Amino acid sequence: MVGFAPGTLVRARGREWVVLPDSVEDFLVLRPLAGGDADLAGVLPAVETVEAATFPPPSPDDLGDARSAALLRDALRIGFRSTGGPFRSLASLAVDPRPYQYVPLLMALRQETVRLLIADDVGIGKTIEAGLVGAELLAQGTARGLTVLCPPSLAEQWQGELREKFGLHAELVLGSTVTRLQRGLAYGESIFERHPITIVSTDFIKADRRRDDFLRAAPDLVIVDEAHTCVVDDAGAAGRGRTQRYRLLQQLAADPDRHLVLVTATPHSGNEGAFRNMLGLLDPGLAAIDLSSDNARQRLARHLVQRRRGDVRKYLNEGTTFPSDRQSREVPYTLSNAYRALFDDAVAYARGQVQDRSGTTLQQRVRWWSALSLLRSLASSPAAAAATLRARSASAAADTPDGADLIGRAAVLDQVEDDTTDADDTAPGAIPAQAASPEAVLLADLASRAEALTPAEDGKLTALVTQVKGLLRKGISPIVFCRFIPTAHYVAEHLRTQLARVPIEVVTGELAPEDRAARVRGLLDQDTAGGRVLVATDCLSEGVNLQEGFQAVVHYDLAWNPTRHEQREGRVDRFGQTADIVHAVTMYGDDNGIDGIVLDVLLRKHAQIRKDLGISVPVPSDTNDRVLAALLEGILLRGGQGEQLTLDLDLHPEVADLDEQWTSAAEKETASRSRYAQASIHPSDVAREVEAARSRLGRPHDVERFVRTALADVGGSVDSRPDGLLLHTHSVPVGLRDVLSAPDRLAWVRDLPAPRGAAVMVRTDERVGALARFVLDGALDPRLEHHLRPARRAGVITTTDVTGVTVLLLARFRVHLTLPGRHGTRTEVAEEARTLAFRGVPTNPTWLTADEVTALMSARPTANTPPDRARAMIDGVLGALPHLDAELKAEAHRTADQLHEAHTRVRQTARGRESAGALTLRGLSVEPQLPVDLLGVFVYLPAGAA
Repeated sequence: MVGFAPGTLVRARGREWVVLPDSVEDFLVLRPLAGGDADLAGVLPAVETVEAATFPPPSPDDLGDARSAALLRDALRIGFRSTGGPFRSLASLAVDPRPYQYVPLLMALRQETVRLLIADDVGIGKTIEAGLVGAELLAQGTARGLTVLCPPSLAEQWQGELREKFGLHAELVLGSTVTRLQRGLAYGESIFERHPITIVSTDFIKADRRRDDFLRAAPDLVIVDEAHTCVVDDAGAAGRGRTQRYRLLQQLAADPDRHLVLVTATPHSGNEGAFRNMLGLLDPGLAAIDLSSDNARQRLARHLVQRRRGDVRKYLNEGTTFPSDRQSREVPYTLSNAYRALFDDAVAYARGQVQDRSGTTLQQRVRWWSALSLLRSLASSPAAAAATLRARSASAAADTPDGADLIGRAAVLDQVEDDTTDADDTAPGAIPAQAASPEAVLLADLASRAEALTPAEDGKLTALVTQVKGLLRKGISPIVFCRFIPTAHYVAEHLRTQLARVPIEVVTGELAPEDRAARVRGLLDQDTAGGRVLVATDCLSEGVNLQEGFQAVVHYDLAWNPTRHEQREGRVDRFGQTADIVHAVTMYGDDNGIDGIVLDVLLRKHAQIRKDLGISVPVPSDTNDRVLAALLEGILLRGGQGEQLTLDLDLHPEVADLDEQWTSAAEKETASRSRYAQASIHPSDVAREVEAARSRLGRPHDVERFVRTALADVGGSVDSRPDGLLLHTHSVPVGLRDVLSAPDRLAWVRDLPAPRGAAVMVRTDERVGALARFVLDGALDPRLEHHLRPARRAGVITTTDVTGVTVLLLARFRVHLTLPGRHGTRTEVAEEARTLAFRGVPTNPTWLTADEVTALMSARPTANTPPDRARAMIDGVLGALPHLDAELKAEAHRTADQLHEAHTRVRQTARGRESAGALTLRGLSVEPQLPVDLLGVFVYLPAGAA
């Protein structure tokens, strides 16, 4: 039996294949010449015939023209899924990274053990940046496994992103899935040993009984999303959950060989201690040194990338589409007479509860949180008020005053960075004592009055209907955010009566994260020209991408933390939003007192800072909750029976203190972003690698030219559109129609963001790849009908752009690539496309420079070439090809050397760059696999030549 070395060409099953390194003598792993990893096949030479093959030269019977030559060249580059370049994952991704998204990847590749904090602003694409790092480390063999730690509400989104964009299939490890995953394990085996790629709920795995198993079997690459919720300050003033998360990350980081990528949009939210502890996970020395020193800045620059949207919008002169504007407006409403009477009576009760100083401190704290729960629910909706009035206060179950405060804060306030990473949207209780108490009887009466209120008596609901109808008339689909579950259902039910033809869905914390995602997908899948409405609680406010299908956010309930408002609006105002303008509508009660405090003290201050600095700065530490509690308690204690909730905010010391601390935090954040701006990767480094990758794989304009030409040449009926083109798929060959998996019409747009269902004219779009493989397969199979072969492998072009006979060669080089890694070397077979050209005849060629070859590829035919002359010319060149073998072999070695240099360059460490000479990567080798595959030969004749 004859063995086949990796990289050799064989023929089996009626086609040519490349032998891959995973092959052994009695079992071959093969990849078709024009295919990717999805087309791999395993072949048993003892059962099936496998023969050594050589790539056939073009035939003089297979002549094309300049158009078919360009089409073949573009199809070859665009269709590659295994190139020899230094980014091993790039060719097989289903996402085309923007130039600025290469920066974290280059930073990671310059570290022996990757420790990286990706802290770009909301909506820039941190998930893609982190996923790109993960995919590359896995592709290189630098990492064997990957775990993403994230809030449970983001687990399915991460799973989809890894699968759809990076081809990584991850198992979800959640409370709802762990039993199923454990069922098939061997004795003593961990989930993380069986499944190398996982998405794990941070809150599930942080528990003491689960953490030890995870730490024992955790993979060598961990990505932590929403990392700011996983660190504490030195004072340890965090809840148990946050402390457990921090302990977990500390123990993961303690392994010096573990890659750790932290992802957050808010790394420094005014808490210097927590920020230092986050940096200490990357480099222990950063937790203790003076961060303002030059040494600290240089040291931190190796680990931190933090950019605003403005920093990347035109990075390397390549535009990235973000919404150009966020139009915000405030919409006031007033209470009806019936609602006003209910509100006043409830406030009088709440005031009496707070002013009552009888009983123990615990009882007083329970009464305080019961009163605050009632006020919060009354400001939300009659439905939330009724639910609160009929339920016992959760803080009544506490054993201590501190316990009552902890429970009360979780139920009433909007704690975006405390013991939970998923908003609690249940309606809080207001009954402070036993169900049979006099208070319970009074509250039951108030609940009955709340339930009796009709939608017509709810000015807030009436105002919402007006706003939603106005947005829909403008073609804008909104997300309506509510604080409590009863309010969300109340709002959705009424909107359905007012908007009978508009799809409306409601998503709350009652649903498991996977069910929330399914409900949103179901709403997006409904084909409607009249828009859609999503009503949601804050369970969807953080991390979830909702820019597809929605262009506005309506804050039906004010969040009592401005960070929550920013998170809501960030669901639609982000990369991938196709609308040029997004809208934010804030509704507030003009006469209920509570909304006025929140709006004046928190939300407008937050908006002003964002306008002045171009960034959002969270309220410092726990100041938000403390100030709100003080203000509300003050007006309840000082007010009399029947008085409305009013307060001169300008004279209140808590407001002045908040303003001072917040301004200081904003100044620190501005200084921090300037001080720690990403500086370890120079834009010229990024530009060089992006250009090299795109030269190897195809630039954006190459892809658009290819798509337009290919679709036209297979007979496709194509209409031009401002953003691209529209293909009528019935007009293309059946085989292509099948691989495009498209309905009757398929839109092709130039760039992301793209409308739902559209193909994008970037090489990573699966339909672009399918079109490239269709064209390349057709060119390599002369048996196919003419209309199935738009590209040809030979041609003669008469043009005024050359002064003598010039020959262009389209060659494919296969290289044997051996990469060093911490787990040993990794061997791959890769392919590279090159265009070479010479003047004169093959027996005495004058080879063109790279710039001259580029110019030649732009040459335009200026006259027809008689068929007999064209055949004679190409026949003569093809017959003399053996004279070029030496130069093709030399070019194969030059290509291998260039690839070796590129692999070395992108992996250079800072130390290697500063030391003399190039950094040598022990074990790295790139060897050409001969002979060279000559795919195309094209002769350019000067116009007027005899």
